[in-house]
Amino acid sequence: MLVELFSKATQGRYKILHLTWFAFFLSFVVWFNFPPFKTTIVQEFGLTPGQAGTIGLCNVALTVPARILIGMLLDKYGPRVTYSLLLIYAAVPCLIFATATSFNQLVLGRLLMGIVGAGFVIGIRMTAEWFPPKEVGTAEGIYGGWGNFGSAFSAFTMVLFALALSFLPGAFQFPEAQNFKILFFPAFSTDVLNWRAAIAGTGIIAALYGCFYYFNVSDTPPGKVYQRPKSVRGLEVTSVRDFWFLMAMNIPLTAILMVLAWRLQKVKFLTPGMMAIAMAALLGLYAFQAYNCWVVNKDLLAGRKRYSAEDRYKFKQVALLELTYIVNFGSELAVVTILPSFFEGTFSLDKAAAGIIASSYAFMNLMSRPGGGLISDKVGSRKWTMVVLTAGMGIGYMMMSTVNKGWWLPLAVILTMTCSFFVQSSEGATFAIVPLVKRRVTGQVAGNVGAYGNVGAVAYLTTLLLVKEALFAGAKPTPELMAQANSVFFQVLGMGGLIVAFLCMFFLEEPKDSFASAHEGETDTSPILSDPTYQ
Repeated sequence: MLVELFSKATQGRYKILHLTWFAFFLSFVVWFNFPPFKTTIVQEFGLTPGQAGTIGLCNVALTVPARILIGMLLDKYGPRVTYSLLLIYAAVPCLIFATATSFNQLVLGRLLMGIVGAGFVIGIRMTAEWFPPKEVGTAEGIYGGWGNFGSAFSAFTMVLFALALSFLPGAFQFPEAQNFKILFFPAFSTDVLNWRAAIAGTGIIAALYGCFYYFNVSDTPPGKVYQRPKSVRGLEVTSVRDFWFLMAMNIPLTAILMVLAWRLQKVKFLTPGMMAIAMAALLGLYAFQAYNCWVVNKDLLAGRKRYSAEDRYKFKQVALLELTYIVNFGSELAVVTILPSFFEGTFSLDKAAAGIIASSYAFMNLMSRPGGGLISDKVGSRKWTMVVLTAGMGIGYMMMSTVNKGWWLPLAVILTMTCSFFVQSSEGATFAIVPLVKRRVTGQVAGNVGAYGNVGAVAYLTTLLLVKEALFAGAKPTPELMAQANSVFFQVLGMGGLIVAFLCMFFLEEPKDSFASAHEGETDTSPILSDPTYQ
């Protein structure tokens, strides 16, 4: 398949895969277009550290509910329409943020931007529709890994983009780029970069690609039927016990939004009165979500509907995948956030060197996530692939908790990259299973699993915040205390990975027809599978 990926890149399913991973790539470029300009924007608006942190929180606040909502829309309308509209929508928050004149407008722009971060879910089903089960792991890994690289691409190129646009009116000071310009553009005498045009430009590019995507893809290969659930108001389950399991697993999705509200109050963005309103609204959100799930499953709960054995699926599969995504993708987002300061403080590096070393963690996505999917496709057991990679991730984090200034720096970097491989290949293994749980609700399953990744990120970073508060006790942080906090943080990540690996070992089941040549409802002799545009 990897050879065909390029030799047949303009044909059938390979064309769809390339167009779709690039859509995901652009959505992440847009979603992560704030960090490269953070210092500049803080200086321009005179933001306090608390306000700057608030903007970062707002960037992920709506991603959790958005991934669930996008999953519902995806199952109803299909990935072609859903992805196209999301990319076009991306221009809206970009333009709001780029034209901001106040802190509140910056907050609004980043809140709305969080919805763009839900784009990942859409391509999961698009890819699964075009690739058979026996190859879906590799295909999903390529989609996720290459698309996720958009975050690293944004970090490295947004400054260049802004520099190129500095000849346009409305430029702003960008002191971080001084050395870069002196080194590469000595003739460029002004000290400005047009961050507003750069951020607006990424949104416009995404919107244009959304239009292009709409006219160049289809939801399924020719002749294949796109399966839709009868209702997308909530996730359909096939047993009464699974309904109550679903209710329980929806609690963390609301609880993590409460944690975000609490953190916004700590930086005084929310007053106590506003905090109370936010908590009441979130409880109402959970009640509304629970009601919609009841509506979808009320006939099952009342005993008026029974599913045949062939049509059932076990919700525990979804729950376990949600847990794996907490500990792999959730930890990745958290580690990427703290890794530059970790290397800077542990090895007394300058910011540039620490940033370059830390960025290699994200670069690993290009091969690690596809590698996880490929391993899942080739070893003959998706369950044990998940167990081994998740356990390897847990062991890697436990080893990273021992890294200190006495370590040889190259050895610490090698350990970090090895751990990164297990983290991201575990993500690939997770989404090698997601499309095989229940085909007609793949979008909603992917949305729930994806949302749990953000749950993990917020939970881990909040844990680190609480650890630091407990260790520092209001005193000025010393290098020794920071090292202790980092060690505890990596131990938490490691224990989480090992616990989930243990749960998968005993409770995760091998999906039915994991390595079949045809999807559920199709046969090997189907004319669709022999169609050259599919092959």
